[in-house]
Amino acid sequence: MEKIIKIHESDNVAVAIQTIAAGEEFAVAGVTMTAKEEIPAGHKVALTRIAVGEEVIKYGCRIGYAKEAIEPGSWVHIHNIRTALGELLSYTYEPVEDTFEMEKNPSNASFRGFVRTDGKVGVRNEIWIIPTVGCVNNVASAMAKAAAGRIKGTVDDVVAYPHPYGCSQMGDD
Repeated sequence: MEKIIKIHESDNVAVAIQTIAAGEEFAVAGVTMTAKEEIPAGHKVALTRIAVGEEVIKYGCRIGYAKEAIEPGSWVHIHNIRTALGELLSYTYEPVEDTFEMEKNPSNASFRGFVRTDGKVGVRNEIWIIPTVGCVNNVASAMAKAAAGRIKGTVDDVVAYPHPYGCSQMGDD
């Protein structure tokens, strides 16, 4: 069984699927490495040398900067990475209306939903908001609360599922 997963081809870190003991060998993309220290499950491990101030890349995107030189096989966490968020501490949502016109006679139109007992159709009974990073958990919860109020009675529930890990999150990773 694989011990780590590299998410994007340009990543310089990978995620431990299970805890890797210090000194234990593991392989990623055909390259064998040795863990410099214990890497807890769900945490990042360096795949290359990451210099001080260099970007830490996960999901193909910068998630932070190295606070110190990080050697391949090292645990990457709050002790050696700093956030890339800078001083930005508040966020705003400014939606842009997206409109489009359906074709008048689509030749390949289909509907992958269900017919309700009252004859109306539906595509789901719940709406799930699933953030991919921990830093937007509060936004996802606020969206679920706002949406539930707006569409009450049209779906059973609107639920946000908090993400326990994430890029630039400086707590449990």
